[in-house]
Amino acid sequence: MEWKLDPAHTAAEFSARHMMITTVRGGFKNVTGKLVYDPANPSASYVEAVIDTTSMISTGLADRDNHLKSADFLDVANYPTITFKSTKVEASADGRQAKITGDLTIRGVTRPVTLDVELLGQVTSPFGDERVGFHGATKINREDFGLTWNMALEAGGWLVGKEVTINLDVEAILVKEAQTA
Repeated sequence: MEWKLDPAHTAAEFSARHMMITTVRGGFKNVTGKLVYDPANPSASYVEAVIDTTSMISTGLADRDNHLKSADFLDVANYPTITFKSTKVEASADGRQAKITGDLTIRGVTRPVTLDVELLGQVTSPFGDERVGFHGATKINREDFGLTWNMALEAGGWLVGKEVTINLDVEAILVKEAQTA
């Protein structure tokens, strides 16, 4: 069964250390894509997602949001998307948990990552369509993706941590099959 990500109810959020003493959080709302998911066979699933990096990045500070879009970080003028395409799904026996491995591309650099994913549920919405929800999380080293800008602190350490935690909240709508005449 094919499902389409609902951008109005799907978000990609990130967090990283700031000055080695606190965590800054941010996120993207313009996440699109599809997944092939059959509750009877979750290990045969496939996920493809695209984040429009030119859209709003929200960290709570406009200057930081603009810096993240600049050539120092995401370089959205040259790399307008972040993509993920799964290559392997290992589901738990009950299908409620999975490790989804795939290719994450940021700033033109593709690296394998593994997401820890939880099925949150499946419902018929008040609008009559079928929806499914998932939460996923992973950690990456931003420098592995060419995001190397940083500033040394006078007291030691760095302005921006290398490790980035990524959290995904996904709601997808079942794509109805076309009726044949």
